[in-house]
Amino acid sequence: MTHTGKDTTVVIVGGGVAGLALGNFLLRKGIGCVVLEKHSREYVEQRQRAGNLDADGVRRLHEWGLAEVVEGHRHGASDAGVPLLIEGEERQWRMGGADDSDDVDGAFCPQQILVRNLIRVFLRDGGDLRFGAEDVSPHDIDTDNPLVRYRDTTGAVRTITCDFVAGSDGFRGVSRTAIPAGVLTSSTHEFGYAWLTVMTEVPADPPAVLAVHSRGFAAQITRGPHASRLYLQCPLTDTIDQWPDDRVWNELEARFGRPAPRKGPTTSKQVVPLRGVVFSPMSYGRLYLLGDAAHLISPSSAQGMSLALHDADAFARAVVHRVAQHDSSLLDSYSETCLDHTWRHQASAVRITEAIHDAGDPSYEGEFRRQIARKELETMLEPLPAHRP
Repeated sequence: MTHTGKDTTVVIVGGGVAGLALGNFLLRKGIGCVVLEKHSREYVEQRQRAGNLDADGVRRLHEWGLAEVVEGHRHGASDAGVPLLIEGEERQWRMGGADDSDDVDGAFCPQQILVRNLIRVFLRDGGDLRFGAEDVSPHDIDTDNPLVRYRDTTGAVRTITCDFVAGSDGFRGVSRTAIPAGVLTSSTHEFGYAWLTVMTEVPADPPAVLAVHSRGFAAQITRGPHASRLYLQCPLTDTIDQWPDDRVWNELEARFGRPAPRKGPTTSKQVVPLRGVVFSPMSYGRLYLLGDAAHLISPSSAQGMSLALHDADAFARAVVHRVAQHDSSLLDSYSETCLDHTWRHQASAVRITEAIHDAGDPSYEGEFRRQIARKELETMLEPLPAHRP
């Protein structure tokens, strides 16, 4: 491990995908780091979230010697595709392109499984991961001597001195609030509708199915071998009380245009407004923001985990370069590099989100937008056979 006179080189606030990936990346290069996670290990490993990694995300894990954390999960999205049902008719996404020469596939890997594997590998390889870290607060981030205070599981207040702080504690975390008022700008796009998200104890097979229907968008996406999450487009004003289980399953079947292979109990429901958010800059002093702490992307894009891995990769390489070469140029350009990547993916996310939602229920954006969205959607899909029965 490198030593700089501080307790560690990097304090990582937050043990989600971004924080744990960063910890593993740094550990592989001998860079000292401490990961502080507010919740217990049991809670973190069971937290159900998005389950898709694109080819870039999988490639980054391979490049850092972490292929094992996604092994055993279904790859080959470029072969099977993700079925899209349009008014009940199954279509396939257009695959390939002039720049599609990569032999690495994406992966359906529920977040709790990826997190569980990243924790296991980090601890196995000697990483310092502290669960139950309450009241975390970065200090002196605009100096060369930042530090992070927290209260441990015994109630004692601890202080860690470091060279850099990585804020990867999510959209509602404390890291971003450590940046002085007036420094950050927040750019937000509200799509004007929400998803009713429903966790159910029913497996998804195939692991993801999307549907565009005149009643609205719908989806069923895997969350592991025994669970899946259902998504139903709904007005922003809807409440979960308006969606008893029978209505959820009936609506899913109507929008899929076919009976559900299996129904089962639901464990949670939530109405989530769809939006994109980007904070800029993604760094201030010695504090660097990663993942949801810096940006939210429409879940329709399935890019949340992949964006988190990009940020972790960019920051890890910048720190390694700083330690090995005594050169801060990559750290200085971290925000610009990540924001360029983020905005390109936000553009793609807006395009796909509006296409699959506006092409369905016209009560949100009107018939004109519906017809435009249908034509836009057709450019993303394989053509129908010339002669259908």
